[in-house]
Amino acid sequence: MSSDLIIDVTPSEIVIALQENKRLVELTREKSGAKFAVGDIYLGKVKKIMPSLNAAFIDVGYEKDAFLHYLDMGPQFATLNKFLKIVSSKNKITSITKVQAEPDINKEGRITELLKVGQKILVQVAKEPISTKGPRLTSEISIAGRFMVLMPFSDKISISQKIKSNEEKSRLKKLIQSIKPRQYGVIVRTAAEGKKVADLDQELRGLVDKWETTFNKLRRAQAPSLIIGEIDRATALLRDIYTPNFNSIIINDQSVCDEITNYIGSIQADKKKIVKLYRGRRPIFEHYSVDKQIKASFGKTVSFKNGAYLIVEHTEAFHVIDVNSGNRAKTAGSQESNALEVNLAACDEIARQLRLRDMGGIIVIDFIDMHMQANRQKVYEHMKEVMANDRTKHNILPLSKFCLMQITRQRVRPEEIIETAEKCPTCNGSGKIMPSVLLVDDLDSKVNYILKDINKKKLVLHVHPYVAAYITKGFKSLRNKWFFQHLKWVRVESNNSLALLEYHFFDENLEEIIL
Repeated sequence: MSSDLIIDVTPSEIVIALQENKRLVELTREKSGAKFAVGDIYLGKVKKIMPSLNAAFIDVGYEKDAFLHYLDMGPQFATLNKFLKIVSSKNKITSITKVQAEPDINKEGRITELLKVGQKILVQVAKEPISTKGPRLTSEISIAGRFMVLMPFSDKISISQKIKSNEEKSRLKKLIQSIKPRQYGVIVRTAAEGKKVADLDQELRGLVDKWETTFNKLRRAQAPSLIIGEIDRATALLRDIYTPNFNSIIINDQSVCDEITNYIGSIQADKKKIVKLYRGRRPIFEHYSVDKQIKASFGKTVSFKNGAYLIVEHTEAFHVIDVNSGNRAKTAGSQESNALEVNLAACDEIARQLRLRDMGGIIVIDFIDMHMQANRQKVYEHMKEVMANDRTKHNILPLSKFCLMQITRQRVRPEEIIETAEKCPTCNGSGKIMPSVLLVDDLDSKVNYILKDINKKKLVLHVHPYVAAYITKGFKSLRNKWFFQHLKWVRVESNNSLALLEYHFFDENLEEIIL
């Protein structure tokens, strides 16, 4: 399986598209300067304790207080709290190995025994803010690398369950035991399989150094404040999914391209050449047909094979997916065999949709009815197989006799929702549009205003390809007229995703000019 990563960098956000065998399987958006991402470590302050929930609300600087449950505090919370008090008292500390470990907290304990209002606490974002809820927190601090996850104040070593070989598990456990410092726990990730001790030791030292940079920050920090920020979303995604099967990583921004090239070089020097800078004039997602796949893959109805389709509904409590055979051509087989064929194909598309939309919580799938238990089992086994590539924690239950399947999937970020039914940009849904004969006059007046009154040095105009051809063709074209009038060149970009009379103006920084 070949993988391609296409990254669209704009002033307001970074959009990351992962393709497997040229099919879009993941889409991630990150706002520029985004805060409260999963993995960020904050020094917070206890705002409110809720004994009835056995939880507390923590101020980490977000508009809504973050939520910390007693069970998310971690067994080593007492040791972490002792460490925080030592550092906050201005005592110099060079290693947590010098902090004597406290007994693990009681699993059945109460949060009122450990926290009080106004207390400082070191926490990590476990779930990003979703809808009206603030971030979900944990005090079981972890710092992720490519091959392992470092857990301060723990001595446990865990090996990824995806590593099947018992010999390899034993080898990795012995290696980590020989190189890890005391009072540090390690979770060995799947990517560590087959790696040499030098590679593991180098990353382990880097993660320990990253943690120890918090010592000086904590001495000076005032709650609430960010102590360790997670790496940007593009590099974090690469850290989690990168394999030698990657064909290309294409970015339309020089600085991000340099960052990712350096990161890939640190992992596998001979693979730096797969990172490429896109210099084309068309939008990168349009050039690589990502926009087209987004329009086809999001929305209430999703087609997948020979006329069969899915209906995807979102409710407050869970998601519902209905499988329909549609106008699929009837074969010579029985109704049971046709239903099995459609349901197996639906599993492939559903697994893709869950990753693409990052759907979390409870998902109920209504498959086409099958009467044979053996066929229901085949669908269940196939769904488990195609979901194996999903990195997000999930649980799949067998089909009921009514051919209903339940899936639970962990939600750590807001679901990706893209409206594919577009409101007409020329009439704003009113059903009445500006006469097309007036389009040229409208463009002419706005270009004159931008170049003359606002005095923009550069101007980029995005229009439908038909309109772009009209504006640019011929010596007496409208674009040449603007040049001779203002002595400034207007760059005209054709965009297939725009409606016929739709247009957008952008300045030299590619920020849209709203008129």
